[in-house]
Amino acid sequence: MSGISAFYGGKSILITGATGFMGKVLMEKLLRTSPDLKVIYILVRPKAGQTLQQRIFQILNSKLFEKVKEVCPNVHEKIRVIYADLSQNDLSISLEDMQELLSCTNIVFHCAATVRFDDHLRHAVQLNVIATQQLLLMANQMTKLEAFIHISTAFSNCNLNHIDEVIYPCPVEPKKIIDSMEWLDDSIIEEITPKLIGDQPNTYTYTKALAEMVVQQESGNLNMAIIRPSIVGPTWQEPFPGWIDNTNGPTGFIIAAGKGFLRFIRATPMAVADVVPVDTVINLVLAVGWYTAVHRPKSTLIYHCTSGNMNPCNWGKMDFWLNTTFEKIPFERAFRRPHVEIASNRFTIKYWNAVSHWAPAIIYDFYLRLTGRKPRMTKLMNRILRTISMLEYFLNRSWEWSTYNTEMLMFKLSPQDQKVFNFDMRQLNWIEYIENYVLGVKIYLLKEDMAGIPEARQHFKRLRNIRYLFNTALFLIVWRLLVARSQMARNVWFFIVSFCYKFLSYFRASSTLKA
Repeated sequence: MSGISAFYGGKSILITGATGFMGKVLMEKLLRTSPDLKVIYILVRPKAGQTLQQRIFQILNSKLFEKVKEVCPNVHEKIRVIYADLSQNDLSISLEDMQELLSCTNIVFHCAATVRFDDHLRHAVQLNVIATQQLLLMANQMTKLEAFIHISTAFSNCNLNHIDEVIYPCPVEPKKIIDSMEWLDDSIIEEITPKLIGDQPNTYTYTKALAEMVVQQESGNLNMAIIRPSIVGPTWQEPFPGWIDNTNGPTGFIIAAGKGFLRFIRATPMAVADVVPVDTVINLVLAVGWYTAVHRPKSTLIYHCTSGNMNPCNWGKMDFWLNTTFEKIPFERAFRRPHVEIASNRFTIKYWNAVSHWAPAIIYDFYLRLTGRKPRMTKLMNRILRTISMLEYFLNRSWEWSTYNTEMLMFKLSPQDQKVFNFDMRQLNWIEYIENYVLGVKIYLLKEDMAGIPEARQHFKRLRNIRYLFNTALFLIVWRLLVARSQMARNVWFFIVSFCYKFLSYFRASSTLKA
């Protein structure tokens, strides 16, 4: 049996962010590989009119947990839902629940965070920094705690080109930032945010860097570790390929391109697309939890979970493989034939965005108004292009992350653990992974039926033919206007016609002589 699986048997585990993308996969893997664990505590708040139990019931009855139910039929009994609100300074945990957590918890996996790049600094500080601080305060009072694992991001220090497995100091102490959030009003915070974050691209990466400093300063005598994944994509292998439930990272523009809304992305083709599958990240998380608790390193170790240094894939290749996949697996109800091109010229992108995005969006909204429906395409295009603009920073740069600790841990695992908790990115086949990525978006996120693929292919052929006809007609109209107004254009046109006539005459004469 796997040593890591055995380690989690009988354990009481606290997971924050369990209702998020990574949190769900973490729960699934734990329950599937260690079905005899004692309990998983998850911090949840009601959302969209659902109670805590309804939210968890919906998660546990999803496709993701089908294999879990085969090995752990009593899966609902393994989950202990605790009301909490990380947007509140005291986390709003009841006294009774707090006493249970402090006396029973063996392992803490802190996954919760706001991942919105454009989040208001106050909100980002609350969820990413203050909540981490409060959890560390709780952890220092947990009598049976063996390890505290903090999930950060590989981009917490993206203002650097080379990033080591160390915690880098921030220009301003986290305590000063936290204190200032209590008395500054929102308008002042918005005004000073660019100065505070400095050369960081957004409030997300900035507050994740602050959270790492909080971990370093307030961990006390805890057995701590920090894991920094890069861009987290859908599952590679477990529990099945391609599972995804959010539009973060490249997923948003995959949908936009697959539906024909997005044609061009400003990116550096040779920049590394540092995507890592979510199951790879979770395997590393669980391996780090075991190693931290059992081997008790003398200092807080940082583990990078990235692909660029072991198995790089650049955005140019990603673009080619995506378009190849779109031909094989088209999306349903597409507005235009799916295709996306990577380009590096900002002017070109702005020009083509205006021509190929706004004109069709405006025309489509006009059609919706005529048919008595609410126009939505222009609003949708606004949202897509805004998301893409926020990603441009990461699409046009490459980073080097050292992975000494990650590689060290890989060699510390037994052969069985290396198989069950595989986080070796060198084994990933990118072409296969991207195809499963598109399939996963289509099936699990957009809920499209695979039976509709033949009809979608016919639809895309029609869209392609319409596009060719439109481009041809547009060319002829523009050329006709040029010929009518420009002597040079007429000369070029007569030259082409004369050349074609002479070529055909020569070809016909040659055929006659041979006969």
